This record gives sequence, structure tokens and C-alpha cells, in this order.
Amino acid sequence: MYSPCIREASEVCFHGCCPTPSLGLHGHQPVTSITSAAASRCDFEIAMASSIYPNSQFTNHESLPSLQESFSNFIKAFPQYSLTEKADKIREQEYYHLSLSKHVCLDYIGHGLFSYFQQQSLCQASSSASTSTSPPLHSSTAFEPPFFDISYKSVSLKSQLQYAGPESDLENKIQKRITAFMNISEDDYNMVFTANQSSAFKLLADSYPFQSHRNLLTVYDYENEAVKVMIESSEKKGAQVMSAEFSWPTLKIQSGKLQKKIASKKKKKKKKGLFVFPLQSRMTGARYSYFWMSMAQENGWHVLLDATALGPKDMETLGLSLFKPDFLICSFFKVFGENPSGFGCLFVKKSSISVLKDSTISPSIGIVRLVPATRPSQQSEEPSTADIETESKGNLELSSADVLPGSSSDPILSQHVSRKTSELHEIEEIDVKQKAPETEELLAPSESTQFKMIESSISWNPELEYRGLDHADSLGLILISARARYLINWLVNALMSLQHPHSENGQPPISIYGPKIKFERGPAVAFNVFDWKGDKIDPALVQKLADRNNISLSYGFLHKIWLPDKHEEERRWTLETRTSGGGSILNEKRDKPHSGISVVTAALGFLTNFEDVYRLWAFVSRFLDADFVEKERWRYTALNQKIIEV
Repeated sequence: MYSPCIREASEVCFHGCCPTPSLGLHGHQPVTSITSAAASRCDFEIAMASSIYPNSQFTNHESLPSLQESFSNFIKAFPQYSLTEKADKIREQEYYHLSLSKHVCLDYIGHGLFSYFQQQSLCQASSSASTSTSPPLHSSTAFEPPFFDISYKSVSLKSQLQYAGPESDLENKIQKRITAFMNISEDDYNMVFTANQSSAFKLLADSYPFQSHRNLLTVYDYENEAVKVMIESSEKKGAQVMSAEFSWPTLKIQSGKLQKKIASKKKKKKKKGLFVFPLQSRMTGARYSYFWMSMAQENGWHVLLDATALGPKDMETLGLSLFKPDFLICSFFKVFGENPSGFGCLFVKKSSISVLKDSTISPSIGIVRLVPATRPSQQSEEPSTADIETESKGNLELSSADVLPGSSSDPILSQHVSRKTSELHEIEEIDVKQKAPETEELLAPSESTQFKMIESSISWNPELEYRGLDHADSLGLILISARARYLINWLVNALMSLQHPHSENGQPPISIYGPKIKFERGPAVAFNVFDWKGDKIDPALVQKLADRNNISLSYGFLHKIWLPDKHEEERRWTLETRTSGGGSILNEKRDKPHSGISVVTAALGFLTNFEDVYRLWAFVSRFLDADFVEKERWRYTALNQKIIEV
């Protein structure tokens, strides 16, 4: 019997979508290039059906094929994947820490600016430059890598857009590099740096005239911390908040309902409000049409494009050159798999700046400056209290601050810091709330020392290369999207091939939410794990156990889900309602405002390789053992006792 996802792929391909499958997919013809999406769509579906093993269902983690065997079968199904080997070479040469640490990073969203090799080279260079100084008080690893630092500005968004520009050569160069990377015209848009994504959303919400443009319409199938911040700010100004709804189980947009909200004639056409739109869900991988931006613009809405979930080079698609949004938000982190701190970017179309108003709230919230980094030797020799404070804030900045609904305000960073600091906690203590790093109270340096530090800092400002962006540029849109397509769909296929050996109610061990096997889908997947009794395992617990297996996942909360009456029985055990205390209970009533599904989510990047997705599959398969969680609890307790004894 076919597994569910193989059956789905077979149904798609044998219902007339492609009359003759390509022999090239099965190795009978040499592959010289990655074919177009239109030409390979149906071939892809057929190949996906055999990308693991036909008729395969795995009921024990020990029965899984080996990594080598799985990769061999994967390559037979998708020989085009070998054309993406340039990404593997970049990973091997510039991000070798991923292989050395055996760390699977599936929780980074945004764009990496620098490479790990580059970071290590700069650290070594700065260390060599400071060999003649006195021994440092602290290890240089306790400070930011030598790229740039963040400082906060006290200025309103509108003033910054109208009258201010890059304040240093560093800011000017990084702004031009990011603008080029995002394929945005400097003639059409102005840009400001923000502390993170949530700050960008709040800045715009505080400056947008919701008093006169009274509507806020969002399109998110999950709870988004940045969007919640915008909603709170808009409601204080009297805005009417609306949201798209999503159909179960595919989580496609309820098109008719959204169209009515966009095209409503109750309000004057030129003063509708703000339409907040992501081109894809960063949690489920569901993709949406540019059509919605076009419809909103034609009906008098200002459009905010949330580009934080878009992959590298996605901005080069034709759609964005035709539908220029009024506002665009993206995010950047420093080093993939190593340093998740960074900043956000808010682009505002020059013709839309006049719409904004000066905020009545404190103008210093969110807008930041990028300043040359202080050498580790300077930081360690004579750090002042103000320097430490700025550094602490900088370390807490994150480009993707809203990835994980249900966690702290900077959730991804929260997980990374938690990963380093909470290893001695009991397994039941699922807590990913971020705590600011504690700093020691240090004496301020003398006036002469301060002068020397400033002078040295100015002279030590190496020309930065943005290798992370350069690597994405060198690979290009077609290669990156093809690689992600193969890997994410193989992962979905693999997860759905798992089956409990004995199940009390027929509930499969893995439920996928949103698109399953689909040619056009984003490189992210939302899922849940169920035990043999049919009970869902807490996504936070799954994430915690994955972390202890050196696999970084995220978790969040899907919402705005519409289930028709025929799914009433499924509604009772699927949807949840969040309580004020942050927990959840079964939802037994329709249309509760906070009903939804808590899920685990994995996001793939252009540096993700086959071993990464295989290791996630192997980890999830361990839940087929009915005693896996209990065994992990005892093992971890024993490990803690051993550490304490030592």
C-alpha cells in the first residue's frame, strides 16, 4: 500500500497533467541544466513518488535506510540536484563549522551577511593586531565578532526618511549592498535600519495614519509577534483590524472572503488603510499570489510587503518589478549557524513618505545606526559601562524577531541563547523566554584611554565583504529554488512515510499542515508528532529534544483556520484555544478568536543539504518508540547527576 504522500503524488501525475514523463529524471539521459518550472512540474511529481522507496512505510527508527542509501536513491530520482553542488562547496569552504559541530540549523529566517570563515579570519586578524597590548580581561569570544555594532537613534521615522541618510561610510556601503541584493531601486525607495523585524513593524504602525486610513488587513496563517505589535498600535488609533482566513487542511487563502475585504466599498477608495502581505508563510511554506497586492493597490490600499520569509534571490522575480509595494520589510543576521544577531530594514516608497505622520510616541524606538566595530582588544582592555550596555543590546538584536509565535519577543534569538544557557534544566521545564545577558560592573576608562580607544577604533576599520550575500548571488535564483524544492518535498515525503507499528485510533505519527508534496511551495514545513495513543506531543518538547540532538527547530501557532461543518469531528481534536496563561485547551466552539494549532516548524536555507533533512527525519522517527520521551527524560537526568558529581 502506498504511503499517503506517494499516493498524493501519483494521483497528481496520472490524472493527465503530463502525457510523457521525462527519461532524464531517471538517469537515462544526461542532465545539462535545471529545466524550467513549467517543463519539469509533472516530472517532479513522478520522481517524488519514488524518492524514498515505492510502497515504503517505516514503523521503527532502526528500519530506516542509511544516509548513504537514502542519498543514492534521492539522486536517482533527482539527478538535477547534483547541479547544485556549488552550494555544498560554499558550505564546505565558508561554513565548515556546520560539519564540524554536526549542527543542523533549521530555524534561521532572513539573510546572512557574512560567512563563518570570514568571521574567524577577522577575529584572528584583530587578535594579531592586539598582541602587543596587555592581557585581556575577558576572552574576545564574549563580545561581538568584528563586523559592526548597533547604536540607537532618537529620531522619528518620517524625519529620518525625509532628511537623513547614511551617517557613515559603513552605513552607506551596507545600504547600497542590501538594496542591490533585494533588487530594490534607490530611485524609488528610501531605507532605514531597525533593531529587528518587530521594530520595523512598530515604527510603521506608529507613523501610519490609521485615524484617517482606518483599516488594517493582514494575511498570516500563524501568530506573528511583529504583526501583533502592529495590531496593538493600530487599535490604539481606532483602526479596524481584519485578517485573511485559511482553509483546512491545505491552509490556502479563503479567496472569496479576502476579496470582499479588499474590495469593500464601505470606505472611500483612496483611504482604505494598510494591507500587510507576505508572499509565503514562513511557517507552513504556503505561497500566495502577487494578485492580492495588485487587487489591494487597485482598491486604494497601501501595501506592506513582508519579505522576511523570502529566500535569497526571491526578490528578483518579475512580480516585484510590476507591483511595487508602498512599504517593504526584510531582515538580516550576521553568520548562519553561528551568530543570529543582526538588524531589520524598512523600505518606504518615496511617493508614500508623505502619507506618514510624526509619531506622538517616543521617537527613539526602533531606528538604529550601524557603527564600526570596536576591536576585541579595546573591549577587553578598558570597557566602559556604556560600551557594555550597547554591546548587550546589540547582542539581543535579531533580524527575524517574530518567527515563533508563542515565545518571547525575539524568539529565534531566544532559542539560540536558551540553547547555550539552559542545558542543565529538567526536560519538563520548557522555557524559551529570552533573558538579557548579565554584565559585570566595570570602571569607566580614563579620559586619555577613551581618546586612544576612539582613535584606534577609527583606524581599525577593515573593508567588509558581505560574503553571505555574495554566495547567494553566485548561486542565483534558479539553482537555489530548485535545490530547496527537492529537499523540502523529500522531507515531507519522508515524514509522511513513518507509521506507528500499533495505533489505537489510526492517527498517523506525523501530521503536516499546509501544502504537502507540491512543486510550488516554500522551503518550510509545519508538522506535529503524535504518539501511538493518538495524543499530540507538545511541540515545545519536540523542539527541546531536537535541540539535544543538535537539531535546531522552531515552533509556533497556526491560526485563522476555517474548517467546514463536515470536519466538525476533526475540529474537536485538531484546533486548540490559547489561554491567558500561555497554555492551550481543546477548542469545542466555533470561531474562537485565538483558536489554532501549535506546531513544530523547520525552515530550509540555501546552505541546507541532504544530510540535514535526513537527520531530521531520523530524529522524528525515534518517536515511533512508545518509550522514547521517557527514555530521554531518564537519560538526561542521569547526565545531569553525572555533571553535578564532577
